[in-house]
Order: sequence, then structure tokens, then C-alpha cells
Amino acid sequence: MRLAPALVPLLALLSACSSDDPGPPAQSTPPVAAANPSVAFMTDVHFENVYGDFKSTQFAGIPTKDGKNATIRTMYAQLTSTRLFNENYFAFRAALDDAYAKGIRLVALPGDYSDDAQPININGIADILKEYQAKGMRFFIAPGNHDPNEPYDDMEAGKNDFLTKDGKEQKVYATANAACKSKDPAVVCSDELMEQGYEKLVAKLADYGFMPNKADLLWETPFTRYANNSYSYDAAVTQGALANRTYEICAEGEGGTYKAAGEAKLGKPYTRCASMIDTSYLVEPVKGVWLLAIDANVFVPNANFDPANPKNFKGYDGAGNAGWNKVLTHKAHLVEWIKSVSARAKLEGKQLMAFSHYPTMDFYANQTDAMKAVFKPGAFQTARVPDAATTAALAATGLRLHVGGHMHFNGTNDYTDGSGNYLANVQSPSLAVYGAAYKIINYKDLDTVDVQTVPLTTVARFNELFPYYQVEYDYLQGSSAAGDAAKRWNRAILDTRSYGDYTRYYFGELSRLRFMDEYWPCEMKEAAMALNAKQMLILSQLQTKVTLAQLKDVPNVVPLTASCAAAGTASGTSVAAAQLATDWADATARADKLASAAGLKLDDFAKITAYDFYGDFHRTVYAGELALRDMGAERVSQYKVLMGAFPAGPATIVRIGDKISDQNPVQVAFQNQFKQVFAIFKGLGSAKPSDHFTIDLKGKKISNANGNGLSFN
Repeated sequence: MRLAPALVPLLALLSACSSDDPGPPAQSTPPVAAANPSVAFMTDVHFENVYGDFKSTQFAGIPTKDGKNATIRTMYAQLTSTRLFNENYFAFRAALDDAYAKGIRLVALPGDYSDDAQPININGIADILKEYQAKGMRFFIAPGNHDPNEPYDDMEAGKNDFLTKDGKEQKVYATANAACKSKDPAVVCSDELMEQGYEKLVAKLADYGFMPNKADLLWETPFTRYANNSYSYDAAVTQGALANRTYEICAEGEGGTYKAAGEAKLGKPYTRCASMIDTSYLVEPVKGVWLLAIDANVFVPNANFDPANPKNFKGYDGAGNAGWNKVLTHKAHLVEWIKSVSARAKLEGKQLMAFSHYPTMDFYANQTDAMKAVFKPGAFQTARVPDAATTAALAATGLRLHVGGHMHFNGTNDYTDGSGNYLANVQSPSLAVYGAAYKIINYKDLDTVDVQTVPLTTVARFNELFPYYQVEYDYLQGSSAAGDAAKRWNRAILDTRSYGDYTRYYFGELSRLRFMDEYWPCEMKEAAMALNAKQMLILSQLQTKVTLAQLKDVPNVVPLTASCAAAGTASGTSVAAAQLATDWADATARADKLASAAGLKLDDFAKITAYDFYGDFHRTVYAGELALRDMGAERVSQYKVLMGAFPAGPATIVRIGDKISDQNPVQVAFQNQFKQVFAIFKGLGSAKPSDHFTIDLKGKKISNANGNGLSFN
């Protein structure tokens, strides 16, 4: 096993170029780049080959009129997933065509370029990359937690929701799956659905950054040592061999040269140690531009790890929630290498663009703590937010610009530490969700970066598969099976006329079918799914002593119930339930004044249905500034009124155990909780610019370059 060698300390790097320094020696006078080419960042493509080949006689997909077979997932599967599985196939081509038409020839893919690294999908995306590479594009891949899904091959994987010509679900698993071994007749067995680990992925995608290209001016890995600091393609090929790109990972942290210090700090030996591949690389594809592709996947050995069989995929935890927090402890060699690369880029005047799959700082516009306090535990995957100490450690490396993905949304944040180190994190949105877009990044000079977001609202052929979904819809509607009835979806999505409209509708359905149950506490879910914006504004002004328990006696005033509350003991001071109508009328008058003061009409707030509201909230979580543009100025103004409408100090909610008491006055829970919801909503929609903006790396600030942008400020 080859362990990571000790990397050169930064001070030594700055004072003298020793023979152990990675890459060519620094120059005393930073040269100006010969050109300022733009780089397109296309993140979380989640490519699935919708016309792939299962190589199975049992099931080939849905026969099409042009002789192909559609190997697609069901619409229900898409509407309950945080990513589309099928239409992003067309979106990816649209993004590539758009970038090519803009003259962009460098494209970075920061992870999750496939859905789970299955051969059918990897072969499909490799064919597309090869096609565009022949036109003059270059591609640079960094791995995500879906590629690989595990560090080593998983021969038991598969999916249970491929669509048949009859509108039903079909299970397709790899041959080592238990269902295949038992010859389950309901299962199609094909190794096209196994999930590939690092070795196979690098072998198949070597031409897209994982290995050097003869045209590169520089290519290195964290482990590279060029003789006399002299770069050559042949030496790079040797250095790029996977046998030369491994480090030791243990359950407790990185091993190798880091193990002794880690064990001393821990007070006991490291356990469950294995050799792991790190596919990170630095490449200079054109003079002056450095692309730093960081493999921030961390697959920590778990309790199932078998030292006698270290390539058993079951012996490692997934990388999805690990991110940069685990990089600091389990891939410490990367942090040292990033420090080295950043210092060399500064000395040599390189335009450094670093990218990995994972965000380097709070990606929820600094709303993470508030979201944790308001929503269900684990809601919105807040476990994936990097710790503040992690962000500080990365800023201390000297890295100034990082592009991340993983969370499927559009956003920007920055951080400056006490020593003046500045780091900007650009979140590139997924092509497979609402807010689908890619980023174009261009250095105007060595300290000024221009970032443009290109939405994919128009995608050719986006509705090509709709006829097959219609068959699925008809089957579900006609089936009396409870399981099928539970999977019925709204057919209106098939009436959408653009990819932008389609993804917007998809996110409304995803919210309804999944997010509301998964993220929102019971009483909050009821309110969000029952009230339109007019009713919300009135309820924000309501002052009544009528309790939730009394709502059953006045069912036509406000569409709420006590179904989520625990039964409490009524006090002797309760007012009659009929009083609610009078109090509601008073609140309506106050709400009308608030709307009028903003130049709006209260009745128009009713146009924002409950479905619109919670869809808008979730769309803003994911798309930020892009979501507000879709809402339009009037709706943004209406939400701003709501954001400022709640009492400064709402009454405290009385609880019985973990439930609200039904003896709370009608407005108390809503005003307390939704004041926080709308504060989060405002924060998400008033974040750092995320559409078109510039980053002043020297001045340490982000400036909006879009004069027409909307905000909740």
C-alpha cells in the first residue's frame, strides 16, 4: 500500500522551491495570462441514459416508433425525488449546445455527473462527452457521492421503478442481487445496473481530466513528484496511475504520515485502515488557467469493514453527508495540497478555479440554524452544511474561489477570517431540478471574477417521453390496488410547454408528495397546505381568545383544525367560538391596511394558493434569486408584506409533550412558527447575488451585476 507522503510546508514553499515541491517552480514576477477564457460549470447532471441498453433478453425498455428503446424511470419516481431521472438527458445536451454556441470550450463537471455510476449511464455520458470533445470542447470531472456511490463495485445494486410499456414499474438489478440469485421472476437482472467504483470510472472517463492530455501545460495530483520540477506528459501519465494516487484512510482519520499525530490526539490507535484512491488533480488546459478538481468524497470504513476483503463496498459509509467536514480529518493531505496549489497560483499569476462536489460553507444564506429550529430534525439535509471551523480551515489555505454542487441549488456565499483570508463559494445548480442552470466563470483580471448563471428554461425535446408517462398515468388511474392509488400524480405536468415550466411544476409536486411530510411539523404542514396568502396575512393580524379546540364549532372562518394538537384542559375564561368571526373581520381590516400601504389589494393575495406558497418556498430554497424572477414583482411584493406583518413578539406556544395544546388561541402557533418561516424565506430570497455577479477577491466582496434582479430586501 502506498501512503501519502508528507507534503511540503507552506513556509518552505514560499522561501525556496525544494526538489520535493509539486509542479514547476514559482516565478518571481507573476505573468499575466495570455487570455481569459470562460469555463462552464455543469453540476449534478445526474445523467441517465434514456435510450440505453440493458443487454437483457428479459426487458429492453419501452419500444419507440424510431426503433429505439426508452429505458426510463416512472414519473412518480421523478416527482418524489430531489432530481429528475429522465428529462435531464435532454437538458444536458441543451446546456452543452448553449455553451458551445457561446464559444466556451472548457467545461467542468463538479460531481454527480451520473446518477449512480451504472455502466449503462457512464457509457452513455462518455459517448456524449466524446461527441462534444470532437467539436473542440474539453471536459474536467470531479467525482460526487453518486459517482462513485461506493468506492468499490457494488454488484447488488439496481432500481425498482423503470417504466414498462404498460405503465407499470419494473425492477432491474445487478446479477449479485439477492432477487437475481433467487431467480425472482418479477426482477430483470442485468449488470448494466451494477454501480461502479473508482477503478472502473477512471478507466472509462480517463480522457475527461482524470488523466493528463498531451495538450495540457500542467497536470498533477496531490501525490505528484516531477524530477527537477520539470513537467512532461509522459511523467504525468506515470504519476496518474491509480497505484500512485492512494492514501490510507482509517475509521478515525487519515493514516499514513498523519496517523501518529492522530493517534496521539485521540489517545488510542487508529482502526479499520485501508488504502483508498484519491482522484484529485490540477490541470492547466490553456495558458494561465488552473482548474483544481478536488475529490472531496470521503468513504469512512464502518463496522462492516473486513481487512481481509477491503474492497467490499459494504465496509464503507456513503460520502453524501461527509463532505468537507470529513475531508479535514480523513483526507488531510488534500488540505495541504490545496494550500500549496493556492500559493503557487498566486506566485505564478494563475487564474485558479477550484471545484469539488461539496459546498465549503453555509449554503442556505446563513439560515441553517433557523431552519434547524423551525423544521423537523434533518429537514432540508442540514447535516450537509459544513461546520464553521471547516470553512475557516479552508479559507486559511489561501484558496479564494471554489465552485460546489451537491445540494442541487443556486447560491453564493463568502467568508473572511481574522487574518484577512477570503474564500468565495459559488453553488452551481443542478441541471436535473427546478432552477436548472449552469455557471459561466471568467477572470476579468487576477482579482476579479465574473459569474453568470444560464438558466435552462428552453430545452429541445424535453417532452419527448410524455406519451409514455400518459400510459403510466392511465394505468394508475385505472388500478384499484392501494399501492397504485397512492402513486397517482397530477396529470397537468404533461401540459407544460417548456423545460422551465416543467421543472417548476415538478417542484410543486415534489413539495406536495414528499417535502411537506418529510420536513414540516404537523401543524405547520396543515397551515401551509390549507391557507392562501390572503388568509395568512389576516391570520398574522388575528387577535382572539378562541382556541384551536373550538374551531370545530366555527368551521367556515379559517381552514384550520386541532388535528395536530394534544387535548388540553379548557380554562374557565374561554370566549364563545362565535367570537372568531368578529375577530377575523377585525384582522381582515388590519390586513387590508397593510396591503394598501404597499400599493396592493388584499383580495389579490388570495391568488397565491397554498400550493403556490409552499412550492415557492421550496423553489427559493433551491433556486434563490432565480425563483424570485419566476415569481414576478407583484408576488415578491406580496411576500414582502407578509414578511413584515407578524407581531414583534408572538405569544409563546403552549405544548403538551411534543405537541401543541389545543387550548392555544387560534393564531398563536401560526404567528409564532410562520414568523420564523417567513424570516427564513426572506433570508433565502435576500442572499448574496447568485444570478450575474462579480467577485472582488482583493476587495473581499460580491457585487450584483444584474440590475433587474428581485429581492425580498
